[in-house]
Amino acid sequence: MASSSSNSPCGACKLLRRKCQPECVFAPYFPADQPQKFANVHKVFGASNTTKLLNELQPSQREDAVNSLAYEADIRLRDPVYGCVGVITLLQHQLRQLQMELSCTISELSMYQKYLGITQHGLTVSPHQNLISGAAAAQQMITYVYDASSLQGMDVSATAGIGQQSRDGQGLPPHH
Repeated sequence: MASSSSNSPCGACKLLRRKCQPECVFAPYFPADQPQKFANVHKVFGASNTTKLLNELQPSQREDAVNSLAYEADIRLRDPVYGCVGVITLLQHQLRQLQMELSCTISELSMYQKYLGITQHGLTVSPHQNLISGAAAAQQMITYVYDASSLQGMDVSATAGIGQQSRDGQGLPPHH
């Protein structure tokens, strides 16, 4: 991937307006067809610092280092204040929210499974329900767990009617 064989400079040397040497440390990692990759790294870290960093690393570590530098430079240019820390914080927040939502959903699902009398071996008849086929019971359970207000924008009109009919006097648990 060295640029000396094609006589065209790598993306880094092209941006720096210099001749790309056969031993150019940038050539394998900053190809001429991706000029923005080096441009971002150069804006954030500088060519000299990037050269020093790459020369201090083993050749097997350089590609990972360049990918990290390019990612961090791109994020830093998009968000100069928080950069990667902002992305990490956002992802951690989303992870906590999803874990909490999953925990609540599992708890609610467990409650409906107990109510409907579902065991690990199949459906049993609960004293609070008439004989309902397994498919109808599963449909009712899905309706209760995923009510229309929590699905934000998804079409649940097919299941909304079942849940409302079932709540009308069959002694089903209150909807929260």
